[in-house]
This record gives sequence, structure tokens and C-alpha cells, in this order.
Amino acid sequence: MIVAAIVLVVLVTVLIGARGVAAIRSTSDFLVASRRISPALNAAAVSGEYLSAASFLGVAGLVLKDGIGALWYGVGFTAGYIAMLALVAAPMRRTGALTVPDFAEARLGSAGLRRLSGVVVLVIATLYLVPQFKAAGLVLTVVSGTPYWVGVVVAGAAVSITLALGGMRAATYVQAFQFGLKLLLFIVPAIWLVLQVGADTRREALAPVEFTRFERPSPVEFRLDVELTVTEPTPVTVSGRPPEVLAPGRYGASAGSTWTFAEGAAVPEVAGSLPPGGADWARPLLNPDGAGHPMLATMSLLVATVLGTMGLPHILVRFHTSSDGRGARRTAAITVALLSVFYLFPGVYGALGAVLLPELYLAGGTDTVVVALPARVDSGWLGTLFTALLSAGAFAAFLATSLGLLLALSGAVSHDLLPGVTVRRLRLTTLGAAVFMVALALPAAHLDVGALVTSGFAVAASTFCPLLVLGIWWARLTAQGAVVGMLVGLVSSAGVIGASFFVTAPPGLAAILLGQPALWSVPLAFVTMVLVSLRGRPPAWASAAMLRLHLDETEHSHRR
Repeated sequence: MIVAAIVLVVLVTVLIGARGVAAIRSTSDFLVASRRISPALNAAAVSGEYLSAASFLGVAGLVLKDGIGALWYGVGFTAGYIAMLALVAAPMRRTGALTVPDFAEARLGSAGLRRLSGVVVLVIATLYLVPQFKAAGLVLTVVSGTPYWVGVVVAGAAVSITLALGGMRAATYVQAFQFGLKLLLFIVPAIWLVLQVGADTRREALAPVEFTRFERPSPVEFRLDVELTVTEPTPVTVSGRPPEVLAPGRYGASAGSTWTFAEGAAVPEVAGSLPPGGADWARPLLNPDGAGHPMLATMSLLVATVLGTMGLPHILVRFHTSSDGRGARRTAAITVALLSVFYLFPGVYGALGAVLLPELYLAGGTDTVVVALPARVDSGWLGTLFTALLSAGAFAAFLATSLGLLLALSGAVSHDLLPGVTVRRLRLTTLGAAVFMVALALPAAHLDVGALVTSGFAVAASTFCPLLVLGIWWARLTAQGAVVGMLVGLVSSAGVIGASFFVTAPPGLAAILLGQPALWSVPLAFVTMVLVSLRGRPPAWASAAMLRLHLDETEHSHRR
């Protein structure tokens, strides 16, 4: 049943893509659907595209792993559209550009800036797209037992074929359909779970007790390499070996191994995670890896998610599909309402997971709490049905987001980095980019989905956010200032994040500032752009460009 539900979602995705073949006659058709998408349909597509693996699975998993403070992710993701509505949506559409690099060259007249913007699109899309394919492989493994690579390849093939066939028009209809599907398949199981678990579990979810002892014999299959600290003699069976009693101390659990803890055994501590329940877990602020400074960590996350949303290339290109600036503004406003409904529910899954599946925090598999809950609540056909529905919704999330990201990536390569763009090249680039992303996702099974996606937001906030805000609202911006500022933002965000994979940051304040650099990399990029621009002269057409960005289309047509 579970595999059938996922196969159905994949087939519908490809069939919708096939219907868009006849509508693709030009690069404008492929990249922006000839700018004929209505605000309501566009908002549904934006919402479907935005609700990625990090939203459908990640936020609930982060609540289980990091506590109630993880609900700030949903706040930041939604608030980003309010900032986009106020600052970016309508002016971006009025430029007539097809991509973000297109806008950069149109505003500042620099081919070099356009190429740099194309490179930044590749960085952001890679950081965001690899986790989608990785999560697809992980979920299919959890719910059906298939090898990890099967889900990755299936997701990559479905997305690339759909996009190559139908371009933006196909992506729009697929994403709008999948948003409705995800909303239905996320809300209905949540309500069923709350009703099914009973009054006692509901009370425990509202005031969870810290997870200190196993209430039943509990096999824990570790999905990541985890360092455990055993605080008292603990009986355990490791991957089929004879039972043993671990003395207090530190132990390494390797990815893929299964440790079975006896009933009543003390729960080991996990480096960098809070045990579900308890005072620290219930605090509505983030404290990653126990670094301290929870208010600063929370503010850093909000800077990355709110400002990063304004710089996500696959979201920005959506506003170019509107017929005019007013339509782009209405699209952003409707999107805020749609996302607000969705983000009411991840906390339900996270809180129930803290009571019913607390051992997932040990296994490093908190991302799977959404699809694992129904079977824990009901081991019969009803639990299997809701597992299938949630798995289908999760797969729809991977596909919808991957469509937009792959389109933005293909557009950057074919339209912005290489000369002579054609529809045929766009299609071939789409297929080639998908193969490359699948190749990157295959060895990424043990990477943290939430960490990679948040890194993508940090890079977007540090590069495209300053470029767009200053390019739209400050006439003195120069091409040199934009280039230097974007380079500083790229190095200070992507460079620091990349270094964190090889060098462990010292605990405390440094861990926060280096683990989530948006708090300082975004102001640094803004200041750099301003100071370098003040030393030069803006383009001669800067005033005219600003008028075009801010003059309403109907008024502009009347004056002409």
C-alpha cells in the first residue's frame, strides 16, 4: 500500500509534465510559463514548492531533536514572505527578467555580476536540492525497506523528466496539485493521531516528561554515527552480539548498527542533542549542541530564514510568472496565508513523537518521526493506511521543491552562464543537472537534511538578499559594490559552513556564530555593498531603472 501510494504520486507528476509539452515554444515558456499564471494558482504552486522535506519532515523532527524552540523555523519560513511582499515581489516582476542573474544585469549592466549571480544560484540550489533527494531515499527505505539509492534515483528521474517535458508550466500545475495533496495528507493524519492516542498521551505531549529510561525493550537502528554517554551500567545487545552490560563512559554507535536496550535501562546521552521532554527541551528558544546563548541562536536562525527566503532563486523566479507587479504582490500575500495553515501542524507530530518515539533522537532519525508515528499508534491496517498517506505526502514534498530548484539551476547554467540559450539546451541541461545532483545525494545518506537546507538559506540571505534589497531600493548601488558584497557574503556564509564539515567549532558563542553565520554575514554583505558603491558612480540609467521598478504598470501605461 505504501509503495503504491508513492508510485501514484510519481506517475501523476510525470503525466502532468507530459501535458505541458505542447506549450513549450520558447525559453520564456520554459522558464516563466509566458508570465500568464494567476495569483491564486501561483500562490498554491509557491507554497507547494516551498514546503520541502525540511518543512514536511524536518520541522517535526527538529522539534523532537531540539525541543519546542524548533517551531521558530516555521515562523521564519512564513515571515520571509511578508518581507518579500513588502520589499521584493512587485519590483522584481516589473524588471521583465527571467532569472535573478537576469535582474542583476538589467539593473546594473554588468555581465560579470550576472555570471557571479549564476554561480550563487548553483551553490544555493545544490545545498537545497541534495537534501530533497536524500530525504526521498531515506523515507522510501524507512517505509518499504528498499535500498536508499532507489528513492534517490526515482525522485531524480521523476523531477527531471517532468521538467524537461513541460518546463515552468508543468512545474506550476504539479506544485499546486501537490500543495493541496500535502496539506490534506499532513492535516488529516495529525487530527487522527491526536484523537487516536487517547487523553493520557495528549496530556503527556503537552507536558512531556524527560526521556530517561526505556519503557519497553527498544531496538534502536542508528542512521548516523552517534557518540553516546552511558551514565550507569546499561544492559544492551549490539547488532546480534551476545547481551552485555556497558559500564559508564563514552561509546561510539556507527551508522547502520542496531542496539537493543532492555526495559528500564537508562537512556544514554547523545552529544549535541536534548533528550525529549524536560525543562531545556520545553523552552521556546533554540540551544543547538548545548552551546548556550539561546536568544542569540534563535535570532540567528530567524535572520537566515526570513532574509534567506527573499534570496531563494527558485522562489524569486515564481514572481516572474505573474502577469504584472500587482499579481506578484497578490501571490506573496496569498502564500503567507497558505503557509500559515500548514505550519500549525509540525508541532503536533514533534510533541507526539517526544512521547511515543523518543528513541528516534538516539538513532539520529528524527526526520522520520512523521512517517513512523502512525504504525506506533496503530499496528493494524489503519496505521498502515496513514503511513502510506504521509509517505505519499512526503514524496510529493520532495518532488515539488526539487522541480523549482532544478528549474532555477538549469536556467542559471543555460540562460546565465552559457551563451545562446535554446529550449533544447534547457531540456538537456535539466536532465544533466538531475544526474549530477543524484550523484551527490547518493553518498549523502548520513548528512543532516535540516542543516543543509538551513545552510542554503544562510547563503541566500548573505548574497541575493542584499543585492535585491539595495538594487530595488537604493539608486547609488554600483556593479562593483554588488560584486564585492556578494563575494564577501558568499565566502562568509558558504565558506564558513563548508569549513564546519571539516573543523569542529569551539563550544559556546563561536559555535553559534560559525554554525549559523547569517547573523553576521548578512550585515557584513550589506555594509560592504554600500561602502564599495559609495566609492564609485552608479550607472547613468540608475534613476530610470528605479522608476521602472517602482512605477505601477497601469500608471506607467497611462503616462506613455
